[in-house]
Amino acid sequence: MPIIKIFNKKKINLSILKKILLEKGFTIKKKKNFFHFDSLKSLYYTSIFSFIIILFSFFLPLSLNFKKDIMVARTTIENNSKQNFQKVLEGKKIVKNKNEKIDDGLDLKSLFEDIFLFEQVPTDTVRLSASTIKQLFKETNYNLDEVRRKGLVKPIKLSLLPGEMKKIESTKKKKNLFIQIVLPLIIEENNRIKLDRKKLFAILNRSNNTNAEKKWLNLKFKQYGVLKKDLSTLKIRMDEVPISLAIAQAAKETGWGTSRFAIEGNALFGQWTWSGDGIKPAGISTDESTHKVMKFKVLKASVRAYQRNLNTHGSYRKFRSVRAEMRDNNEELDSLILADYLDKYAATGKEYTVILKKIIEQNALKDFDKVKLLPSSIQLKNLI
Repeated sequence: MPIIKIFNKKKINLSILKKILLEKGFTIKKKKNFFHFDSLKSLYYTSIFSFIIILFSFFLPLSLNFKKDIMVARTTIENNSKQNFQKVLEGKKIVKNKNEKIDDGLDLKSLFEDIFLFEQVPTDTVRLSASTIKQLFKETNYNLDEVRRKGLVKPIKLSLLPGEMKKIESTKKKKNLFIQIVLPLIIEENNRIKLDRKKLFAILNRSNNTNAEKKWLNLKFKQYGVLKKDLSTLKIRMDEVPISLAIAQAAKETGWGTSRFAIEGNALFGQWTWSGDGIKPAGISTDESTHKVMKFKVLKASVRAYQRNLNTHGSYRKFRSVRAEMRDNNEELDSLILADYLDKYAATGKEYTVILKKIIEQNALKDFDKVKLLPSSIQLKNLI
């Protein structure tokens, strides 16, 4: 077919044209497009992925910094009171800011108000003789061997020590009688603190509290001298003193109940006062302005004042801190460890703590740390 005729057609048949050119010896090749996808596919993929990696490397640090900024901002404005409140409920330690201090400061205004009430209550207490007390203990089968064996103490609470403690010649009998007298009193005060702690956590665990509960809580802030109604401080201060430690201190301060301060003023722990009523130490004239030893109407008041002293005074802050750590670690309160932090209780310092530990060990006082007071009420029965 002539070529001229082909071009005269309105539509060129490319297949016929290709055939004619091949017959004439021409070589026909398709021109490649530089941007053709099939031939440059690997190059395209490599370029795209490289670009993505570059972008990712560029924006990753920015995103991390942005996230960090968000977290810092959130920490700055976030109210942690709910978290700290929950920690209080769970008995966990709360770490405060550097400018905040737990168990710091003391409000003295109402610290001993409940203890002074003992002085206002009329009493017809009669001082029993040592022989009468021994007979009472015998008739009620209250002896220390039985206490050590069963872990239970008869709720026999005496208000006064016998006047003839010094006359008891047998050191063992004198010690046993003294322990028998003070043991129920110490346990009773510990039980009172246990009940208070139980009530504290019950109140904090409720979303809404009654006016009576709020009033009770405010009273406890006052009794423990807590500033700014700080719950962490109240939790640390409202706690027990190991029984063995309390007995050892009472024994040391009174010579196992033979001192003038113990007999005349029911002062079991030799607490000092610079004002108000007290007993002047021997050898000090009435004109000298110095300390007196606090005196109490009954022995129970002395025990409560002692516990309040250890639980609030700044000198025993480390004692309370170590005790709180034992609580946090679910450990038993160890009197031999805690005694080390009472070096400021007496002028002899560390020597005083060594003596306390000797008294505890030589008289096996730790045997009494887990004993319970036989209940005088349903409420106390729940503590056994």
